Amino acid sequence: MEAYLLDWLNLLLRWFHMITGIAWIGASFYFVWLDNHLLAPKDKAAADKGVSGELWAVHGGGFYNAQKYKVAPATLPEPLHWFKWEAYTTFVSGFFLLCLMYYVGAEVYLIDPRVADIGKATAIAIGIGTLAGGWIVYDLLCKSPLGKNDTALGGVLFVLTVAAAWGLCQVFSGRGAYIHFGGMLGTIMVANVFFVIIPGQKELVRAKVEGREPDPIHGVRGKQRSVHNTYFTLPVLFTMISSHYAMTYGNAHNWLVLAGIAFAGAAIRVYFVSRHKGPASPLPALAGVVALALVAFAMAPVSRSTGSTAASPAEEFARVTTIVQMRCAGCHAQTPTQPGFAVAPKGVMLDTPEHIAAQALPINQQVSTRVMPLANLTGMTDAERDAVAQWFAHGAPVK
Repeated sequence: MEAYLLDWLNLLLRWFHMITGIAWIGASFYFVWLDNHLLAPKDKAAADKGVSGELWAVHGGGFYNAQKYKVAPATLPEPLHWFKWEAYTTFVSGFFLLCLMYYVGAEVYLIDPRVADIGKATAIAIGIGTLAGGWIVYDLLCKSPLGKNDTALGGVLFVLTVAAAWGLCQVFSGRGAYIHFGGMLGTIMVANVFFVIIPGQKELVRAKVEGREPDPIHGVRGKQRSVHNTYFTLPVLFTMISSHYAMTYGNAHNWLVLAGIAFAGAAIRVYFVSRHKGPASPLPALAGVVALALVAFAMAPVSRSTGSTAASPAEEFARVTTIVQMRCAGCHAQTPTQPGFAVAPKGVMLDTPEHIAAQALPINQQVSTRVMPLANLTGMTDAERDAVAQWFAHGAPVK
């Protein structure tokens, strides 16, 4: 019953996280698009009121006229809508999901003794330290003189994120490293909202209420952090889905794969942000596509010699069946016997020869990348992994 209730909690948290994430990312993408499509107002009266740009749009059967003030209107309107809870609820739900999956189940999902033989408390401390430390370093860099040069700042941040990808992959399982890399970027994004963007907006409002001239620096800082957030978005989204693709986090050079795909996502987003303003150089998008192609090429499985075997196809399949049922079926069965699993993960069952034959490709992928069994809980040996790989290389025969 406990495993069943944990599954439901996981489902509800993941669903809620996805909903709030869509709301946050959707609003963020829209406002970046809006800001880059604003045109100088044609109405002199609007310009005299302090409107610096406006945009006309049609959507859902109606016309909309969005206006942006250079600093703030002479009189604050009521009500004034704020965009912050989408970010906060996304972070809170994501953090609880991280705790439920990777901290409560650290021995299974976060720690891989083959990577680093660390204790549960140590692993959790490193994980939380990564989330907080990433923000602290990033914020200090943005506040330093380097923060005034966006190109130089971007270069330094890229180098540091690559270093973070490498470091995380030296202490965590592949999945744990990837999710913490995304969590670090996501924490930076929400901290930008909480510590910079919203306080700056509150100061602008407060200045208007008190009859002071608002300091435009708050708008400049908020704009910089907002643009950074939109560049982080695609790498974060990749890490959210990466657990479905063992070929990435299970690769021997998984940190390079992570860095390459993160770079590709950011570069493609750079292009679209520039494209919002009008004709833009396709080089950032091209760089992103080339990066993805290089990663895919480098990750491509190498053809291996099938070699000769004295065993018949039926004997070979019988051996693989024994290995899979002994090492994998504890979780992947109609009624799992592995503690903590109420149902077979992803509905994949490997408790009969027929099920094993039908899952030959994913079995080979998961076993050859050493992603499964999780944390090698069942002690699959290298010889057993080789036997599965050889069977698959022979065409996965059953008789």
